[in-house]
Amino acid sequence: MRSPFEQPKPRQVEPGEFPAWDQALALLNRDLAATLPGERPLQLFALRSDDEAAGREWVHVALANGEWHGNALQPQSVADPLSALAAVADAAQETVTERLWRAWPLCGEHDLGMHPRASDGRLVWWCAGERPHGGPEHVRAAVGELDSVVRRARPNRRRRPDRKKRSGR
Repeated sequence: MRSPFEQPKPRQVEPGEFPAWDQALALLNRDLAATLPGERPLQLFALRSDDEAAGREWVHVALANGEWHGNALQPQSVADPLSALAAVADAAQETVTERLWRAWPLCGEHDLGMHPRASDGRLVWWCAGERPHGGPEHVRAAVGELDSVVRRARPNRRRRPDRKKRSGR
């Protein structure tokens, strides 16, 4: 039994312990590797609840060093693959954003943070950036497929003339 002031120790979740979340995390780690190549893969960590009698553990998406941020994954999210992926994507984004102090993932076209959203039966990274000519919602890629998105080449822009040249100096 631990003292009331002692924090419970998290444990790394074993592969196969939560198969639906493991599969979802594998897709998120593909996106992490494609967009933040210097970061080590995300992991699942479990933390025993404060109520030891319940024997419950809460599972979090954590950085490789074991740090996480945000709420635990809800057990009902394993009901179907899309729900599991959405839960893990939200938790992964929360952890990366808060622990690394950066928006993640970023849209290569707008440099804005993207958000997971269900679209046509799959989970995608959605960007709120303006689309030329209005256009429908801006979907960059399915979750797990950011490595297949090539950054759009920007057209050559005309540079403004130097101020000194314009003013005749």
